[in-house]
Amino acid sequence: MLKWLAIVLIGLFALLQYSLWFGEGGLRELAHIRARADALAAENAASRANNQRLAAEVVDLKNGLDAIEERARSDIGMVREDEQFFWVPDVDVPEASSGGAR
Repeated sequence: MLKWLAIVLIGLFALLQYSLWFGEGGLRELAHIRARADALAAENAASRANNQRLAAEVVDLKNGLDAIEERARSDIGMVREDEQFFWVPDVDVPEASSGGAR
């Protein structure tokens, strides 16, 4: 009788171990969830950095005329009234990196 009880208990223990390692809510699923959470945290960090950059640009556009002028020059090619614009065809000019919050 004691032999059969030991066999049943060992079988039950093996079943519980299988459930712990491979079953629903087990350690394998936990590893997948942690990996997904890490990936989402990295994506959130990138989104936060982009949001901060955009917020700084909004503040710069609200407060400074220099940022608005720079945006108008680069995006739509505006020129001030007291300036002369010279266009040289067939010349590739690399875009100047802006020193602002852009």
